[in-house]
Amino acid sequence: MALKPLHDRVLVRRTEGEEKTAGGLIIPESAKEKPAEGEIIACGEGARKDSGELIEMAVKAGDRVLFGKWSGTEVTVDGEELLMMKESDVLGVLS
Repeated sequence: MALKPLHDRVLVRRTEGEEKTAGGLIIPESAKEKPAEGEIIACGEGARKDSGELIEMAVKAGDRVLFGKWSGTEVTVDGEELLMMKESDVLGVLS
């Protein structure tokens, strides 16, 4: 990967959205919502306090996370669409 997030930012790959409804109807691409779930690909080292002390990240690469619908900035790396967002935009870690 050619992109490393800085400070308290994370790089997230969205998971694929549902192809069918519960009733079996196929959802066309134009009607699909972008999922608010993904996998963290890379993390920065963490934020810094005013004193310069490092605040550790609460998430790590490989974590499955939930994030807000409008969170992050879409970036394309090696032909793949990813999201760059602050750690505070992550709502929770899925286990």
